[in-house]
Amino acid sequence: MASVKRTNSRRLTHVGADNLPRMVDVGAKKVTARSATARAIVRFPVAIARALRDGGMRAKKGPVIDTAIIAGTLAAKRTHELIPFCHPLAIERCDIAAQFATDTDLEIHCTVAVAHKTGVEMEALTGASIAALTVYDMCKALSHEIVVADLRLVEKSGGKRKVRGGKILP
Repeated sequence: MASVKRTNSRRLTHVGADNLPRMVDVGAKKVTARSATARAIVRFPVAIARALRDGGMRAKKGPVIDTAIIAGTLAAKRTHELIPFCHPLAIERCDIAAQFATDTDLEIHCTVAVAHKTGVEMEALTGASIAALTVYDMCKALSHEIVVADLRLVEKSGGKRKVRGGKILP
């Protein structure tokens, strides 16, 4: 296996001293309140976005936003089944909201919270991404020019670092 060249003092937490992948041992960590918010954008062609808004965000398959909220919540709860080194967590809160930020961009936010020894960034990112993919699936009959874009961590708190807008805060 190729060795990992380290260019600064940080190292990958899911790679052990033997350079093999591993799950992080959180056994000695303290339980703290942790939360994370992720965002995804679903970009529609202008005419499709207008038709969806005028139709109350319903498609042939049913209510688009309601279905996306359910799918994103289920995905957040099952993140550990999808991402190999994520710990299974008993999520205490998962809120998903979607609204048009522009004429064509549906912005989806997923906020996840738990009191645990590890964070919920991956759960929030998974929830936002699956909610966005569900919107795509429900609307693809209208257009295949729909784009899922800009999946990102917006904010996280709890644990060692607080992050907002991709930047680590003091």
